[in-house]
Amino acid sequence: MMKTLFLNPPSYEGFDGGAGSRYQAKREVRSFWYPTWLAQVAALIPESKLIDAPARGLSLDDILPRAKDFELAVLYVSAPTFISDVQVAEALKKANPKLMIGLVGAHVATLPEPSLAASTMVDFVARHEFDFTIKEIAEGRPFAEVDGITWRRDGQIVHNRDRDLIHDMDSLPMVAPVYHRDLVVEDYFIGYLKYPYMSMYSGRGCRSKCSFCLWPQTIGGNVYRTRSAAKVIEELALMQKTFPQVQEFFFDDDTFTDDHPRAEEIARGLGKLGITWSCNAKPNVPYETLKVLKENGLRLLLVGYESGVQDILNNIKKGTRLDKIRQFNADCHKLGIAIHGTFIVGLPGETRETIQQTIAFAKEINPHTIQVSLAAPYPGTALYKQATENGWLKAGNLIQDNGLQIAALSYPHLSSEEIFQSLAEFYKAFYFRPKKIAEITFEMLKSWDMTKRRLREGVEFFHFLRTRHDGCEAA
Repeated sequence: MMKTLFLNPPSYEGFDGGAGSRYQAKREVRSFWYPTWLAQVAALIPESKLIDAPARGLSLDDILPRAKDFELAVLYVSAPTFISDVQVAEALKKANPKLMIGLVGAHVATLPEPSLAASTMVDFVARHEFDFTIKEIAEGRPFAEVDGITWRRDGQIVHNRDRDLIHDMDSLPMVAPVYHRDLVVEDYFIGYLKYPYMSMYSGRGCRSKCSFCLWPQTIGGNVYRTRSAAKVIEELALMQKTFPQVQEFFFDDDTFTDDHPRAEEIARGLGKLGITWSCNAKPNVPYETLKVLKENGLRLLLVGYESGVQDILNNIKKGTRLDKIRQFNADCHKLGIAIHGTFIVGLPGETRETIQQTIAFAKEINPHTIQVSLAAPYPGTALYKQATENGWLKAGNLIQDNGLQIAALSYPHLSSEEIFQSLAEFYKAFYFRPKKIAEITFEMLKSWDMTKRRLREGVEFFHFLRTRHDGCEAA
């Protein structure tokens, strides 16, 4: 077995390198997700090493001395950081010419040939779901015999057959031992989760067909493949024992609540352990299921609303209705389940009027906290194809030089500049109103730790708004 390094490469300051899709920009406040995809494959390879450079604050100079210690390096790369990611790969190869280098992630899965062609120092690209692909390479199997890779043979780029998706998810080992061996729990922080927190996947894929969503269209697929409830509960029990400082566990599955009976079974197991937990959810979970989850430790749901306009939800194939969303939110409020709601401005069908409608809708349903993003047309998604065909794609990248997100789409009736400016307007309209200020103030009065968190986040948030404005003026 090759001695293998799994690396989330260093990038610009504040980049959330741990997010499942290497989130396309610096966030409003400091946030870092666990590098679960790399940890999962690292768990398959004995004596491997996982380095999460962004979360640890490591630079390339910090990492290069380690290059000589390994025979194989696997870098998790993304569309917005691809150029710098390749530069990291090249620097590692120069530091250790014998080092084999592979790239993984949604961007290279979608564009394997140009990704490999970007540098002769990259030896292969692992497409789509890459766990057992990397394991076979680390075992020394010849490239010609490994499904799911793109590589060079006699100077020519070769695409091996696709690898089948993993359907027996229980065949994957636990990530908890890798977290314990290689990561520092206190590096990971999300504003709406208790600190410190820990995230994991209990399954992959998503049944929904949202046109903008990267992972189901490039890696996970549109089938929700899950680990058994017993295995999930077993790993959470191990995490609880191994990491007593963790205050909350988060299921990062695209939609953990898609399978109601399974979610309820897992919840009951976590309830017996006394675990506080949260998860992603679509706003369509019935009251009866929500009640079971809440009674067994559920604290918060991360819900992708995207828009408050039904036509836009239909345009992006969201598969939700506004009346159902309102009922779902009323149920959550009744049960005392907190919600972190995510919205996107600039999706197909967006106008100045629909932006105002979505802002009004967000204030109406009133999730505890929100995240607002600019529509990001990732290569490999239906949104990217649609934007390219219709001439909506204005920007060649998804971020500015300072790491903040660009409004990459522009419509005849709505410019990218207007979309860009609407993000700050959305945040201000939602948070700078008496009701929300009172909620946050009351929350702070109940806890000194929460007071310190909210004050720090406030400083970071205002810096974010100011930096966006400065970047826009410079552009």
